[in-house]
Amino acid sequence: MTVTRLRDIPGIGVDVVGDAADAVADPEFLRLENLDTDLRPPAVALGVTRAAVDDDAANSYLPFQGHRSLRAAAAAHVGRIAGRAYDPATECVSVAGGLNGVLNTLLATVEPGQEVVLCDPVYAGLVNRVRLAGGVTRFVPAEATAEGWSVDPERLAAAVGPRTAAVLMMSPAMPTGLVLDDRHWVALADACERHGAWLIYDAAMERIRFDGRPPSHPASHEGLARRTITVGSASKELRMIGWRVGWVVGPADILADVRLVGLTNVVCQVGLAQDAVAAALDALDAPDADADVAAATAEWGRRCDTVLRELAAYPVVRPQGGWSLLIDAEPLGLSPADLSQRLFDRAKVAATPMDGWGPNGNRYLRLVFANEPVERLAGLGDRFRQALG
Repeated sequence: MTVTRLRDIPGIGVDVVGDAADAVADPEFLRLENLDTDLRPPAVALGVTRAAVDDDAANSYLPFQGHRSLRAAAAAHVGRIAGRAYDPATECVSVAGGLNGVLNTLLATVEPGQEVVLCDPVYAGLVNRVRLAGGVTRFVPAEATAEGWSVDPERLAAAVGPRTAAVLMMSPAMPTGLVLDDRHWVALADACERHGAWLIYDAAMERIRFDGRPPSHPASHEGLARRTITVGSASKELRMIGWRVGWVVGPADILADVRLVGLTNVVCQVGLAQDAVAAALDALDAPDADADVAAATAEWGRRCDTVLRELAAYPVVRPQGGWSLLIDAEPLGLSPADLSQRLFDRAKVAATPMDGWGPNGNRYLRLVFANEPVERLAGLGDRFRQALG
């Protein structure tokens, strides 16, 4: 019998589609199901990783809260974007990837039965972690428009109430590519202050924006600075997925609790990877700070535009950033699961139906464009016609 905490956690679906595509082992398959990318990590990170194999200090549990080099680099990185200073000793801990950081933070901030506000559709992994922590999801629907996704700031703020423990936001959001801005943070500042709620900001993709604008960080607003907990990761912007390193930055009092959860959960991060991530972050905070991320984002943007052109005849929603976009299966007269299966069986396309990705996610299919080059994506329209013909 499934234990209670797992009864409302159906999984994420990506693993099922990914395992099926792996089993076929056909190089003609378009792998649009998993949030990977083929773009290489920063060269400095690769060099430091290779050197770490021969460094005995890298083969250690210590320090449990993360290497000092990583905490210093992560605190400086978040501080640069947020426009405020963070103490790496008391206001930053390392975690085993961004989602580990999200779960640790939820466990440190949410009492069982309290609400966590999320936008909808949303990554099932975030929903499942709220539920695993004993929280109750409170969804605010995002609207699909010709320009992309939008969510009303006042409606977002109105979802925060006496039972709210935290607001969990990501920008650009996964999987929609929804971008939040100063209007949303201003609206949330009063609501979070009034109800004593935390704002947990998943910053994993904050610079992967297709409008060329810099990130809008909630902690840059005075009303949210002491309530914002930033969770970052090396997986997306730095393309260091296999390193499994992330960080949590925020006020010292709550970071002490996040650190305690970490000691009780994963304990420590990958020793061989931490100095490499620190080196990559230090390089990105140099005078040419954003050049590496900007170059990668430009390539992902080209891939996104290719998919949008190929599927112009279908109900696709334009993302404002990130690695993925959504297609609405409902106007096609199919469920997302049926559309996914047709694409798989008839057109050699692996894509994930979004069952459990928020109440409105159940009508969408997710297409990841970050892991296939433009030349291969250029035939996607023909594949869709083949699948739906």
